[in-house]
Amino acid sequence: MYDAIVIGAGPAGLQAALTLGRMHRSTLLLDSGEYRNGTVLHMHNVVAEDGTPPAEFRATARAQLADYRDVEIRDVAARSVAPLDGGFSVVLADDSTVGARHVVLATGVADDLPAVPGLQELWGIAAFSCPFCDGHEHAGRPIGILGAAPRAQHLIGLLGRIVGEITAYPVGEAYTDEETAMLEELGARVSPEPVSAVAASASVDGGVRVSTAAGGSDVAGVFVASAALRHRAPFAAQLGLRLLDSGSIEIDDFGRTSSPGVFAAGDLAHRSSLPGPLASVVMAAAAGQLAAIGVIQSLSAH
Repeated sequence: MYDAIVIGAGPAGLQAALTLGRMHRSTLLLDSGEYRNGTVLHMHNVVAEDGTPPAEFRATARAQLADYRDVEIRDVAARSVAPLDGGFSVVLADDSTVGARHVVLATGVADDLPAVPGLQELWGIAAFSCPFCDGHEHAGRPIGILGAAPRAQHLIGLLGRIVGEITAYPVGEAYTDEETAMLEELGARVSPEPVSAVAASASVDGGVRVSTAAGGSDVAGVFVASAALRHRAPFAAQLGLRLLDSGSIEIDDFGRTSSPGVFAAGDLAHRSSLPGPLASVVMAAAAGQLAAIGVIQSLSAH
């Protein structure tokens, strides 16, 4: 019976395990090998790690965790979580079962991209969603924005002072006249036809060829305005956790969920004071640390 099982080994889970290990709390960290930024070549907007490959970040964190005798790491996914005898039983993908007094859910989310041929292959390499993470690398260069007009409007507002020319491409159906006028008023070019496919550009280094029925154009990169988030694992439903309107798990300041003993951190959870989860390595790690402190507070109270 561990003090805590941390499910997920991205920034939130790694930081939670580190904090628990430093407080000499027996901790099992489960690493499924699946990460939201698994295709990303370099992290950005991470103090002291700006430009570091995510895989290198994770490897360094795991090497440092190896120095903590109270932290065990297993490269296996969790299949299910259920309450059991005042704690929790976690069934793993290898059919073994482990138990803990507390559980920290840090499995993150997956991005469901719009159905544009070629987009998945470019995700994290030349196609992005976060202007804070990837906008600066396109400073002064032409970009495309794919997706719904309201979110495209938001991205144009953030990226307009950073990048060069912006072209907005609808997905599925053309923008309405009102939407076109709104985007053009922000300074963007607007494609009259929906995007039909994207691919690596042969003429722009590291860029993207954006195709429509009328032809194609080359940009330095594309930002997706309509990616939807979904939980990477089913544990919120299994545990009956309360969700927010965003679809994320509701937590308090220390990562506590609606189920005593269950904590959550990272992109799958946020406080009700926020409109949604913040896609940030730094914020995820901070949330992992707060959740670990919440676990330690709970352990100390018993």
